[in-house]
Amino acid sequence: MKHPDYNSPAELKNILEANGFSMQKKFGQNFLINGDARKKLIDNLDINENSFVWEIGPGLGSMTNEILERNAKLTAFEIDRGFISLISQYFDSYTQKDKFNLIEGDALKNWKNEYNRLVQENQKLPDRFFGNLPYNIAATIIADTIETNVRFEKCIFTVQKEVAIRMCAKPGSDDYSSFSVLCQWAYDLKPILDLTGGNFWPKPNVDSRAVLLTKKDNFPNCKSPELFVKMQRGLFSSRRKTVRNNLSGFLRNNDLALKALDLAGIDPMKRAEVLTIEELLKLSDVLYDLKN
Repeated sequence: MKHPDYNSPAELKNILEANGFSMQKKFGQNFLINGDARKKLIDNLDINENSFVWEIGPGLGSMTNEILERNAKLTAFEIDRGFISLISQYFDSYTQKDKFNLIEGDALKNWKNEYNRLVQENQKLPDRFFGNLPYNIAATIIADTIETNVRFEKCIFTVQKEVAIRMCAKPGSDDYSSFSVLCQWAYDLKPILDLTGGNFWPKPNVDSRAVLLTKKDNFPNCKSPELFVKMQRGLFSSRRKTVRNNLSGFLRNNDLALKALDLAGIDPMKRAEVLTIEELLKLSDVLYDLKN
């Protein structure tokens, strides 16, 4: 079955109407109708016939088509039943060649099952991760994969511009957060493309930015990744409080907090948003040693 002209809002609209479908705001559905932008995104994903890509929310398959045309293997996660029925038909020939696999349901709930299945069956694991994602999904799935120690060689996520700014924010800025730390701990981040609402159909009320995430070689760079994740989240739990107060609350032990900060060389009166990732990693290692 021939796929539609992904650059034509009129044709996409006609397909939806002909099948009785509607765009679901709750799923953050917007199609990227700029062909040059689609190509640039996949160029930066750097794929070839040996690549194994995961895609979140393929919709009607505009990015799916771009990926499969480069002969990569692709698994896509789609929650919308209407899109599932169409995309299955559009890319059936790739399914027959074992190049395309569509997983139905909520990616937030089933990505771990799929990843564990691949591990258990000793199959090739995905090395690329791609998606045009609403904020809540982006933040959750990026955090989930990192905290589960699942990382990809390269990821590209197109997200609301404010989210991209948070991902790349530096210490001392208003946007620097626990999410910034988590992303930059596991990956080198690089903004690659800004997209105004007019690049999408339906046109969203926000601008978007695509961010390239490249896996860091020295990850996790700490003695206990689990402790680091929990500790840094605790330090950002109340931005108005000092590191001392937040760490004391996290540890439920003021004396231990002060000792750890002293050994790590961190001023207890500072706030978490001014601490570098290196300082946070050092504090985590000091805590690990004190606890053990």
